[in-house]
Amino acid sequence: MALVSAREVLRTAYDKGYAVAQINTNNLEWTKAILLTVQDLKSPVIIGASEGAIKYMGGFNVVASLVKAMIKDLNITVPIVLHLDHGSYEGCKKAIEAGFSSVMFDGSHFSIDENYEKSKEIVDLANSRGISVELEVGTIGGEEDGVMGSGEEADVDECVKMGSLDLSMLAAGIGNVHGPYPDNWKGLNFDLLKRISDAVRKPLVLHGGTGIPEDMIKKAISLGIAKINVNTELQLAFAAATRRYVMEGKDQDMKAKGFDPRKLLKYGFEDICGVIRTKLAMFGSVNKAS
Repeated sequence: MALVSAREVLRTAYDKGYAVAQINTNNLEWTKAILLTVQDLKSPVIIGASEGAIKYMGGFNVVASLVKAMIKDLNITVPIVLHLDHGSYEGCKKAIEAGFSSVMFDGSHFSIDENYEKSKEIVDLANSRGISVELEVGTIGGEEDGVMGSGEEADVDECVKMGSLDLSMLAAGIGNVHGPYPDNWKGLNFDLLKRISDAVRKPLVLHGGTGIPEDMIKKAISLGIAKINVNTELQLAFAAATRRYVMEGKDQDMKAKGFDPRKLLKYGFEDICGVIRTKLAMFGSVNKAS
């Protein structure tokens, strides 16, 4: 199956009361783990790639080519969206040209008027090519590829203004943060989420899906969240599994060629597959692939 836009995938999730996971990729193993797991569970998925990860992997064309080729060679038949995560204005244009099927323009650090004008340009360009767009209002707390967000909660009127554009999904700050949540975290602001959802009436996005309790996840979905981003939790699992491989001395087993990077990375690969399975079940997207 070719890459698909997130527009219909998320609209279906929004209408039917479940959420589609955005799992960020960091390398070949991540991409393979995502694709094989969603195929097995018959779930749609959004493969996210930040500009930092794209640079690390070799560029926009490398990432797009890798995902498309792997879909073909692994015989993946469920809907797959390739999405630029927290994209800059120029980054969105590069992703569109490289063949991404979805982009996020993060103009949340601009004034609302400048965010709106730049967002409109990206929306018009993307829609002309059948590519879905995510926009953001209110900064998401924590760090994402070196960009710090203070966690400013979104203004409902600003959400309505951005939602008037022909976007596919809107990310709004509701107390969520990137990375692990601190012990004194107050939780998601569900009152604000409901006001935004009632006013915008389009699929909403929850960034910072790592560590949010399941009851909060399910309530957020019931209030209009149709896309949930997960990255840090997989990175933590991968790091722990890789550390375990080394601590068990498997890399020193010369007879078994434990130094082979494919054996080292397999530990992390298997553990991130497990995290993905848990998240898809929690978000309700298992067996939802059309």
